[in-house]
Amino acid sequence: MSDEPTLTMIQVARRIGVSAATVSRVLNGTGPVREATRKKVLAGVDELGYRPNQLAANLRRQQAQLIGIVISDIENPHFAQMVRAVEDSAYMKGYRVVLCNTDEDPAKQREYLGVLVAERVAGAIISPTEATAPEISELIDHGVAVVGFDRAVTDQRADAVLPANSQATRIATEHLVGIGHKKIGFVSGPVGTETATARQAGYEEAATAAGLAPIVALGDFRVEGGRRAADELLGQGVSAVVVANNLMAIGTLQAIRAAGLRVPADLSLVAIDDPPWAELTDPPLTTLAQPVRAMANAAVELLLQRLQGKRKRPKRLVFDLVFRHRSSCCLKEG
Repeated sequence: MSDEPTLTMIQVARRIGVSAATVSRVLNGTGPVREATRKKVLAGVDELGYRPNQLAANLRRQQAQLIGIVISDIENPHFAQMVRAVEDSAYMKGYRVVLCNTDEDPAKQREYLGVLVAERVAGAIISPTEATAPEISELIDHGVAVVGFDRAVTDQRADAVLPANSQATRIATEHLVGIGHKKIGFVSGPVGTETATARQAGYEEAATAAGLAPIVALGDFRVEGGRRAADELLGQGVSAVVVANNLMAIGTLQAIRAAGLRVPADLSLVAIDDPPWAELTDPPLTTLAQPVRAMANAAVELLLQRLQGKRKRPKRLVFDLVFRHRSSCCLKEG
């Protein structure tokens, strides 16, 4: 028997080779588990000497007043603002939050979702890296209210609070077309990500409508990926760039500076998201801002409607982005 009585359920699950949710189902009898898996878990628990805190287990069975927040990148100012806004709104309504950061890693997301199942959170607000993850459906099967934030989840029983992504990049591209740009590039996000797909579609729609050939370079929603994509676009001689998120906008600015170019004299720039630093760049950055606090408040309200039995049918809310024209765009002559 192990001499580690303080092992957590997550640590036990890792050593056995199953999810924390599976360990929870076996020990609490809260869901179906294959007999072979059940025996494996029980044997592992016995070997490790795991003894769950009974008081905590009892509290969890009554479903704690906890809301899980699953985001893809805590370093992204957009998500940092979202977490703060959700925490403020939830706290005022008597709920506490548990933060899970997935780093756009599907395996990490699956593990964290398993933890939320095991902890029997009351609700979960999820910006999914993997929208089809079965653990999301497992949460809903266990009576957990789920809201997809920024990106929808595949399970149609979940609610969603989303930005009008394709509309935003259409507005950005149309603005650049309107001031004379004919070679407009787009820094997109990871292939298969709902946000990247929708934002790229809006850009391509506006460019095509204006009779322009779309010029797309793939980034990764991170600074370095934005820089690589911007380098690719600069090599193709674009006169303007639309960037799909704020972190890649930093990488794009780095690439522009490294190339010895100036904004907006040599290149006009518009970015999706409006972090606090956007007004502090030289020149200030033209952006399309998500109403993050309003979206966060709406997500918490949707959860509470579910938890209080006020609504059973799923609801999808879409929020327009706000165009904030600053000084990073100028007329293209000739």
